[in-house]
Amino acid sequence: MTMNSTSNRLFFIDAIRAWAILMMLQGHFIDGLLDPVFRDADNLAFSIWLYFRGITAPVFFTVSGFIFTYLLLQVPEQGLANPRVKKGLRRGLQLLLIGYALRLNLFGLLKGEVYDGFYLVDVLHCIGLSLLAIIGIYLISGTRKRFWFPLILVCTTLLLFLFEPLYKQWTFSFLPLGLANYFTKVNGSVFTIIPWLGYATLGASLSLVFLQFKKARFLYPSVITCFAILGAGLIYGSSPVFLKLYEMTDVMLFQLIYENNYLFIRLGDVFVVFALFMMIRKLLTHPYLLKIGANTLSIYVIHFIILYGSFTGLGLYKFLHHEMNPSWAISGAALFMFSCTYLSLLNAKYETTLKQHQAETLRFLQSRLLWNTKKMMFLAKELYIKLRIFVLRFLNVAKD
Repeated sequence: MTMNSTSNRLFFIDAIRAWAILMMLQGHFIDGLLDPVFRDADNLAFSIWLYFRGITAPVFFTVSGFIFTYLLLQVPEQGLANPRVKKGLRRGLQLLLIGYALRLNLFGLLKGEVYDGFYLVDVLHCIGLSLLAIIGIYLISGTRKRFWFPLILVCTTLLLFLFEPLYKQWTFSFLPLGLANYFTKVNGSVFTIIPWLGYATLGASLSLVFLQFKKARFLYPSVITCFAILGAGLIYGSSPVFLKLYEMTDVMLFQLIYENNYLFIRLGDVFVVFALFMMIRKLLTHPYLLKIGANTLSIYVIHFIILYGSFTGLGLYKFLHHEMNPSWAISGAALFMFSCTYLSLLNAKYETTLKQHQAETLRFLQSRLLWNTKKMMFLAKELYIKLRIFVLRFLNVAKD
């Protein structure tokens, strides 16, 4: 298996994540700043761009679930004793906090107001909750037979995807606004935990294949073939299958899925992307590509601040919203991608240096504290001896 000697991460997975974050950068930039006049669905270039933009989020959610579960199950400890559980809980909560922090407006806070946009749910919220959900499934199935964990993961994906036409119509108005936004887009949320959790649980189940057969001689040829066939089948065959099921059973749910079958088609896209990246996995070991894949969170935060103006509201979106022609939008997207990744890698570089300095400072302070403690103990001992001698002499004089 192609793995970094200093990491348990698969090279091709980090490469997929790098590709997905770069696709997200250009997708958000062009979608937010391109003039609507040029949004022509009949234009071949625009329709291709639009299709590939739709692949980004499913791939990113799937990869997130894959990486997290792959690392979670590599640890020999089980259940709550697994240190990855604690790390996962901390990571999931961290993503939720960052997601809300990015939607804060400092000017509003100074006026004592929290704008409604703060309560909207985005990709970080959903990924954070997905990690927490995977941990929950892992802990629930931990005391049972081994097949329960992958079975619950796969069933979660299928149930969320199959019943999406029904629950997407619900407004969840009985819930507080902040909670309802996790389940419905009617208030403006970009992502919701349902159905997007389904891609994360799918990724989690796929990681089990690599863990189970990581020493198999023909792992990659077998998985590439299966993923390519399954992906093509879902892309081109899932809609006809649901239409046929409706004709055979008259179950309206199958008709609704057929009319808007984006989840299963995008699922097919995910399998095809995985297959393609596995085919060229030996070419995906460049350090910078892997660094981008390992720093997707900081890239996302930086892009959100620059494009949408987190904290201040003063981003590119405010000043250039739907103002650019295609030439400017494409050029700007390329510059935007470079800037966000460069700033992220620069931050990672100095963050490592800063942590080293912090560690050195901490060690120095610890050594000085130890030395001072020993010195104080020595002085205290000397003081005790002198005080004892003084008291004994005083008692002898008093006795005489």
